[in-house]
This record gives sequence, structure tokens and C-alpha cells, in this order.
Amino acid sequence: MNMYVSNLSFQTTEEDLNNLFSQFGNVSSAKIITDRETGRSRGFGFVEMDVVTEAREAMSNLNNKEVLGRTMSVDIAKERKEGGFSRNNRW
Repeated sequence: MNMYVSNLSFQTTEEDLNNLFSQFGNVSSAKIITDRETGRSRGFGFVEMDVVTEAREAMSNLNNKEVLGRTMSVDIAKERKEGGFSRNNRW
């Protein structure tokens, strides 16, 4: 199950995310999304866990939890749509 984690502190690392979620089961990936130009965190990321029951327990326990001074939000990630508009398209 892929989860969307938002309202993260800009100091939160992928290792921090992995450690938080691994309390509830095996984390297959933890990714912080960064700005392409600056490399700075954009304040959100994705965590993937293979076992749905573990992922749901992590969501239940970590949603609205304060981490590094910010109350993060955890939800099921929506599938990315193919062929969406990109800021990089030049007309």
C-alpha cells in the first residue's frame, strides 16, 4: 500500500520516515519529494508498505502525529494519472 505523507518538516529525512513507519511493519520504500532546482524538501513524501494491515495501522497511529514540530497527515496515495500537464511543457 502506498501512502501519501504531507505537512512534513523540511528537516524530515527519508530515514526518519522509514524509522517512523517501520514501527508498524516492513517499509519497502520511503521517499521525500524535493524541489528539482533547489533540492530542498517540498514538505511531503510517500511511504510504501507491502502488508495492507500494517500500513493501515501505521496510518491510524501516525496521522495527525507531531514530528519535528509539524503535525503530519497520512493518507492512501492516489494513483498518478498518465498524460497530465507538466510545468515543463513549452507551447
